[in-house]
Amino acid sequence: MSPSISKKSHKHSSDAKVAKVAKVAKPSKKVGSTKVDIDALKKKLASSQPKKPLVQEEEEEESHAEEESKDKDEDYPSEKENEDEEVEEITSFSGLGIQPDILGAIEKLNFSKPTPIQAQSLPHSLKGRDIIGIAQTGSGKTAAFAIPILQALWEAQTPYFACVLAPTRELAYQIRETFDALGSNMGLRCSTIVGGMDMIDQAKELMRKPHVIVATPGRLMDHLENTKGFSLRALKFLVMDEADRLLDMEFGPVLDRILQIIPRERNTYLFSATLTSKIEKLQRASLSNPVKIAVNNKYSTVDTLIQTLMVVPDGYKNTYLIYLLNEYIGKSTIIFTRTCAHAQRVALLARILGFSAIPLHGQLSQAQRLGALNQFKSGDKQILVATDVAARGLDIPSVDLVLNYDIPTDSKAYIHRVGRTARAGRSGKSISLVTQYDLELILRIEKVIEMKLPKETPNRNEILALHGSVDRAAAQAVTKVKEFHGKRRFKQKD
Repeated sequence: MSPSISKKSHKHSSDAKVAKVAKVAKPSKKVGSTKVDIDALKKKLASSQPKKPLVQEEEEEESHAEEESKDKDEDYPSEKENEDEEVEEITSFSGLGIQPDILGAIEKLNFSKPTPIQAQSLPHSLKGRDIIGIAQTGSGKTAAFAIPILQALWEAQTPYFACVLAPTRELAYQIRETFDALGSNMGLRCSTIVGGMDMIDQAKELMRKPHVIVATPGRLMDHLENTKGFSLRALKFLVMDEADRLLDMEFGPVLDRILQIIPRERNTYLFSATLTSKIEKLQRASLSNPVKIAVNNKYSTVDTLIQTLMVVPDGYKNTYLIYLLNEYIGKSTIIFTRTCAHAQRVALLARILGFSAIPLHGQLSQAQRLGALNQFKSGDKQILVATDVAARGLDIPSVDLVLNYDIPTDSKAYIHRVGRTARAGRSGKSISLVTQYDLELILRIEKVIEMKLPKETPNRNEILALHGSVDRAAAQAVTKVKEFHGKRRFKQKD
């Protein structure tokens, strides 16, 4: 194979200074008149039986899936049930028979010893077994499937050898970076095929016959149907990262078509932090005698993560947000919102008040999204305001704080959001801003993660002092967003 490929480091330092918001005179209006008693409302919610919201219907669907999974688990044994293949506990990569060039790349990445998901899955995957892997975010799932693929590729040296499917473009680029790093000593050719980029340029890249393709399902299908000379008939490995979303109905029809085209004789890996197991969906993935490895409960967060909530009076959410940004000034922070409009508005609000913030959401172009992500990773921007597009699988180093500006309607989304901090053994913190309308969602999240979120109480005087300034800045942010959309519509008409 060709000479080694050098890997650029994406970790930079920055002296970016963030100005604190000037406090204004204490207004006469009191917050206490709108304060919510969370304990009383929780008891009321627990005792009453309201109409089924969408979240409850989704939870019932998942409990039905769990019942199905009990039957399925008899067909898909876990590692502990494979007594005939009992494997000693792995404490080093060197004892796995991995090629020296791959081991050298692992050492360069400072992987001192395998993580639990790697230690439990690699002995089976290196022997050619299919894997269903369930592990917490930040636990090394990407390396767990990349290493056996590169080990097999070392012998085969054939193009279009492996395909990794990811639910988001950003995650696809991150997986590509891991493959480039681990394959840097063996001349690996890897391509990223995602939407939002030029099809012709991607077609040219595919004609260079990459060994590994990392793709989103829709764009991969476009090339399989329209790019002459491109085929996955010789594919040996299929990986589905964040498998619960890839097996969801949103990607279902495209996945069905892809699975009809690629060979049935292949290795298949399904990895995710959460996995809603349904028999028909796993059958569709054509797993062959898989080993199911779960190194965590179905829904869980890491022990090094501190999770709290703040109960927000009506009309004070922006003020509480700015108060927290002041308290954690200089810290690397991700703020999660429910919609693109909220992400854009909150980012503008933070900028107006002197914070170094940048938005990341689905209405930005692919170049803008990658640019925002890179600025945050490098430290040029200390605050990333994002929708759930950034919650899945992204390995952003040294995120100190996650703020849930909007509470997610899906409990799994909460786990992925807070999983952006406290990664790879580091500590981190998440704070959720809870209004009276979010209490039922928080109760469901607490039930899923099996813990009661402790309540933080902010400094009342500081909240009152900030409120006037924040309200004026919020009005400016709304005006700027309207002007932006107005100009955009005008350009589209022209």
